[in-house]
Amino acid sequence: MSRQQQQRVLSEKEKMLSGMGYIATGPELVGERAAAKELTFEFNQTRPSELDKRKEILKKLLGSTQENFYIEPPFQCDYGYNIEVGDCFYANHNLIILDCAKVTIGKRCYVGPNVSIYTAGHPIHYELRNKDVEYAQSITIGDNVWLGGSCVINPGVKIGDNVVVGSGSVVTKDVPPNSVVAGNPAKVIKQITDEDKQYYYRNRIYEVDVLKKQE
Repeated sequence: MSRQQQQRVLSEKEKMLSGMGYIATGPELVGERAAAKELTFEFNQTRPSELDKRKEILKKLLGSTQENFYIEPPFQCDYGYNIEVGDCFYANHNLIILDCAKVTIGKRCYVGPNVSIYTAGHPIHYELRNKDVEYAQSITIGDNVWLGGSCVINPGVKIGDNVVVGSGSVVTKDVPPNSVVAGNPAKVIKQITDEDKQYYYRNRIYEVDVLKKQE
């Protein structure tokens, strides 16, 4: 028996988590996705007043959370345990995270409605797809990031700190810190500077001094 044959054969889950091609239809992964669906179903059926119950369910579902986080239902994910969210995280309705690989989200991040975060992908050639081969690449989102409504984050993307992703954008490449990206595929359209502090929307000034006088 060769040295290669003597090595332990990786499970499909281990292949998935290591970024290799894998088959997602085995009993281990099917069972874990089913368990996640039970928890997301329970979460999505909660009443608006059941805030503590929602947080309790999400703490069971997600891999890591801080004390201050909030996700509006409905919410969907594949496994849950691959998702880590930082402090003061907020996600609006219809967030979808296909977390076949790690999804790490920093602190003070805002996620608009109908946002999709995909670590999962399929081969381009149909013959591999027809054999149920999939792959997963981790996604990292930095601190102070705002993902605009209906944007899509594709496998393997790293988004730097203080980034704004415009509504409807499709992010296929890494995004540098302190930038605004938009479009399909998303491109950098602006660098964020200290001058932007005074504007709450386009050229409309947020008059902090006036508000202080009113207090």
